[in-house]
Amino acid sequence: MNSRSTVRPLSPTGEPAGLALREIPLPPYVTAEDAQFAVRAVVVHAPRRWSGGTVCRNDASPHPCRLHRWGTRVLAARGLHAADIAALIERGDPAAPLPPRSTA
Repeated sequence: MNSRSTVRPLSPTGEPAGLALREIPLPPYVTAEDAQFAVRAVVVHAPRRWSGGTVCRNDASPHPCRLHRWGTRVLAARGLHAADIAALIERGDPAAPLPPRSTA
C-alpha cells in the first residue's frame, strides 16, 4: 500500500491529522505586545477575493493562512469577539489599538 492510498485519520477537531503540527503555537501568556502582533497579523493577512477563491492578501496562500489563524486565536484569547476582530480587519490599520476588553 503506497502513501497516496493511506487513509489519514481526522483529529478530534475534524481537521486532517498533522494539520495542528503546522500551526503557530500560542504564547503561554498573551501580553499586550502579543496582541499588537496579532492585530498586525490579522490585518496584513486579511482575506482577498481572487479568481480562484479567497486568498491571503499578503502571500496569496489559501485563506485563512497560518498567521491569520494565529492572530485570530491570540486575539480571542485576549478576550476579543469575532465582531471585534472583523472590525479591526475592516479598519485596515495594522497599528490600530486594541478595543477595550469586554466585561461580559
